[in-house]
Amino acid sequence: MLVASALALAILGALVLTHQSAPAHPAAAAATHRHAPTQFAVPLRPRSQISVLVLNGNGLSGVAGTEATSILARGYRHAIPTDASQLNYVRSLVLYKPGWQREAERLAHDVKIAAVAPLDGRVAPEYASVPLVVIVGGN
Repeated sequence: MLVASALALAILGALVLTHQSAPAHPAAAAATHRHAPTQFAVPLRPRSQISVLVLNGNGLSGVAGTEATSILARGYRHAIPTDASQLNYVRSLVLYKPGWQREAERLAHDVKIAAVAPLDGRVAPEYASVPLVVIVGGN
């Protein structure tokens, strides 16, 4: 019986030495087997390729032009100043066409505007091709 026990112990020891041990923590095992992301992040469009419509929404003379100049100084391709259809906006905001949210958020950061929202028909048809709109409000 002593010989059988010694033989079993020897076989067990050989199995332990030849078998790869699993990591002690499952997270460590997961960290060694990284999967490629299922969707690649699309880089932001460069400012130099983006046109912005700048609408005066507060009625103060020259605010759209001043904001447009500031936007151009940040490297945007075009900044077109004009009046909004309403001149009673209390707050400034950045609007964007579908697919342009990240660029709108960057523009809002550039011009220090907190509100960003999807474009909702506030723009005249002749500016329908412009993907980003800044409405300068009273703030």
